[in-house]
Amino acid sequence: MKPTHKLLFVLCPMLVLGFIYYSSGKLHLHVWGQKSQRDAEVTAVALTKGAEVKRTPELETEIPAGRIVGSVYDKQGFLLQLDTKLPPELAYKYGNLSEGVCKPGYTTAKMTSIYPKFIQPAPLFLDRNFKRLAKVSNYLPPFGFKTQERIIDSILTATKNYGLGEELDSLSCKRCVIVGNGGILFNKSLGSRIDEYDVVVRLNEAPVNGYSKDVGTKTTLRITYPEGAIQKPENYEKDSLFVFSAFKPLDFKWLKHMVFKEKLRGVEGFWKSVAHYVPREPTEIRILNPYFIQEAAFQFIGLPFNNGLMGKGNIPTLGTVAITMALHNCDEVAVAGFGYDMNMPHAPLHYYEAVKMSAIKESWTHNISKEKEFLRKLVKANVITDLTHGI
Repeated sequence: MKPTHKLLFVLCPMLVLGFIYYSSGKLHLHVWGQKSQRDAEVTAVALTKGAEVKRTPELETEIPAGRIVGSVYDKQGFLLQLDTKLPPELAYKYGNLSEGVCKPGYTTAKMTSIYPKFIQPAPLFLDRNFKRLAKVSNYLPPFGFKTQERIIDSILTATKNYGLGEELDSLSCKRCVIVGNGGILFNKSLGSRIDEYDVVVRLNEAPVNGYSKDVGTKTTLRITYPEGAIQKPENYEKDSLFVFSAFKPLDFKWLKHMVFKEKLRGVEGFWKSVAHYVPREPTEIRILNPYFIQEAAFQFIGLPFNNGLMGKGNIPTLGTVAITMALHNCDEVAVAGFGYDMNMPHAPLHYYEAVKMSAIKESWTHNISKEKEFLRKLVKANVITDLTHGI
């Protein structure tokens, strides 16, 4: 065989292989999701083994909320295989701590291990720099504060304080409990255990007096909105923060009246009666960061985006909003009084009244089943502790 023929005999297969390799590489680049799936699988394996994952811009942009990425994550971005066991790295960090000792950074570590997109820093309340919060500045209430900047500025000028208080803000580790209003709390005698937490969060008008054996006596903050606020001034606890969560623009107008002790004229636009007076000094009033409503709805639960506007079935319950808040701002998170069991129609709906479970109707604003799905992920992976085992 001539030398030129031998050379061609060797070069031809190499050229063909090179062409195939180049073509497959080009094709690979144009098939969306292949690289993100591979990165997601590498991330999941690394997290399972306790390794540190290097998060790249590609990984951040190619695992968006609401898209299915291979078989490792669900459509919201949570690991499909949830395990209560700590990854080795976390087991080493927290395993030797004494029983009952607060675990610094535990909630963030656990949440990130099952939801790699989780970013911990998120201000608890709005402060005078609230306009810089890009994630909420372009959304109308309840998912942001657009159009309400001037009235919020006026309110924050009066409230002056924007944290939990000097003592709690200085803690290096905070254990928080969100006390729901569910009838499952009744006769559980969890009061003393609830009072052991650094931060006790209560919702709307749920009472403490007369129920302390089951729900405790301590209230650090009470999150509410106009229609949910306690209407009898004597039912407010002492030494607790009044935390306002807005669901519509009109709510901010109501809050301004409460802060400046102005007489409320007309209640048009509210779906039920509202409080006309809140027995709190302006310095004891806070505005909850609306980002927690946005994140709970669209990232964690997967409710309809509806162009960023309130619509059918896309508003999370206040309880889930409070849990979302705690995931960002507490080192350990527990819940009590959460979970509706529709198989027990005669069970009490709330711990403080005789209304039965059967009274629950399909909600226009909430999607209870999808919310429960999200909360079950947190409990199953031991991100949060469910004291009443209702979730």
